[in-house]
Amino acid sequence: MKTKIYLLGTIFILFISCKKEVPIKVTTNDYSAAVDTVTAIMVHDIFSPPVASRIYVYPNIAAYEIMAQNNSEYESLQGQLKGLDSIPKLDSKSGVNKNLAALIAHIDVSKQLVFSEEALEKYRDSLYKKWKDENSDEFEVSKEYGLKVAERIKKWMGKDNYKQTRTYPKFSVYTDNPSRWQPTPPSYMDGVEPHWGEIRTLVMDSASQFKPIAPHPFSTDKNSAYYKEAKETYDVGNLISKKLIEVEKTKSKIIPEESQICTFWDCNPYATVVQGHMMFAKKKNTPDAHWINITKIALKKSNSNFETTVFAYTKTSIGIFESFISCWDEKYRSNAVRPETFINKNIDEKWKPQLQTPPFPEYTSGHSVVSSCSSIILTTIFGDNFSYVDDSETYFGLPKRPFKSFKQAAAEASISRLYGGIHYRAAIENGVVQGTNIGNFINEKLKMKK
Repeated sequence: MKTKIYLLGTIFILFISCKKEVPIKVTTNDYSAAVDTVTAIMVHDIFSPPVASRIYVYPNIAAYEIMAQNNSEYESLQGQLKGLDSIPKLDSKSGVNKNLAALIAHIDVSKQLVFSEEALEKYRDSLYKKWKDENSDEFEVSKEYGLKVAERIKKWMGKDNYKQTRTYPKFSVYTDNPSRWQPTPPSYMDGVEPHWGEIRTLVMDSASQFKPIAPHPFSTDKNSAYYKEAKETYDVGNLISKKLIEVEKTKSKIIPEESQICTFWDCNPYATVVQGHMMFAKKKNTPDAHWINITKIALKKSNSNFETTVFAYTKTSIGIFESFISCWDEKYRSNAVRPETFINKNIDEKWKPQLQTPPFPEYTSGHSVVSSCSSIILTTIFGDNFSYVDDSETYFGLPKRPFKSFKQAAAEASISRLYGGIHYRAAIENGVVQGTNIGNFINEKLKMKK
């Protein structure tokens, strides 16, 4: 009996030792799931749109640089992005699983950029356990390389002037100048990220490279271009309000198209609800998160492979990052008052916009800049007439919206700011030009595909 047990044990040991471990499979869905996890944490932590762009871009670049190593189809971004001169070289004989290392690097860099590190660590640890169980040797060597690259990216990231801007003074409000931005209800927050234009650009020569034309000169003269634009925003808001009142009276289920559009593209993480003496945040996507999710939708519809996935997220996030630097540089240069403030003082003191006014100056429209840039970049990747259904806001209780192209979506996102009553037409139209110029510049300057 003992002999039989011994033989069975020997056979089992031989079986285990001869068992060949299967390579760990890391897919497009795995990468998108990691990006979604970061997005969920960002929404919870309530990051501003500019800061959110930073949280997206660096982890994607870390993953991209690993993916591009020894790759005949993709070019490294070393020497193309400011200050990114080198990352640890990958030995093709090292046994590193590049997809796995790229995802590990993405998660590690992301962890340094969010507040709720514990949530990301929990997600990371569950993946680490799964991968180690699948193939411990491959996991360990891939993890070692992925973390080395992550450390290099984090050091480069730390030199982008972000830490320094945390110590700069708050934005000063000049109450004696009616043309200047004033805090708006209900929370009357200070101006968000007034020094974002001082963050290091990645591709642009400087924050002001695509400086838009100046806004219309401030004026309370009813015949001036400025006043006419304010009146247009006021009239559009009143028209939408009348339609909504009619819907309520007739108990119709058909919401006005303008109202659907401005709500769908709201993307204001600072929106607040006031109930009596209580005020709390309505957590929402940022414009960055919305366009990153559109990227995921396009990747899924086109059945893209892992390499295309990392490429698309990276290039789109670079465009978003540059867009916010350019836009915020202009916002705090022109320092323009919001429609809500001007209209309440000069046209109708009881008027309210359809959307809650975000806490930063009016000119140019951030969503117009970011959406236009993103649409240009995504069009070069997926095509000019790429139709899709956008489910980016379903988590927040809003229905899906279909689009025939990225450019159509960008145009709708831009005009939503007029429907929402938070921008004048010039800020929208000139923001579109600004974002389009940035997108075209990135397409022309960055060499990512061989």
